[in-house]
Amino acid sequence: MARYVKPTLQTKFHIDFGWWKKKGQNLRRHLMEHACPECKAVFEAETESKPVDWIDPETGQVFAVDPLWYAIHTHCSQDPSFLDENLALTAAVFRLFLANNNTPLTPVEMHQQLHKKDARTILRTIGGHNIYKGIRPVTIPVSH
Repeated sequence: MARYVKPTLQTKFHIDFGWWKKKGQNLRRHLMEHACPECKAVFEAETESKPVDWIDPETGQVFAVDPLWYAIHTHCSQDPSFLDENLALTAAVFRLFLANNNTPLTPVEMHQQLHKKDARTILRTIGGHNIYKGIRPVTIPVSH
């Protein structure tokens, strides 16, 4: 069993897709909750979708991504209400990672972008033993 290391304000977090699989949770169904009405209408009828290629504009790397994720990232997240100040903190953090293509962020960086709570409150919320929406610290593989 992995040893728990207490995260700090400098710890970077992201959405851990492995957590969703391990817990048997349906990420796609959860993503639908964050899609705009227009994208919900398009994707609700789909029971299965094939990944689409997405090119990271900064690195040029090509990734196979879920079309719903891509739509939320490129379309829904552009709406100013996507990161509404009335969202629960965990939902706001999850949406922040959808909007930034799951680029790891520290609690300080999250606070700067969300203007919600303070960095310590964000850390206490997402950095404890309970994992919300798959938001976990980024783990760096240990080389032997």
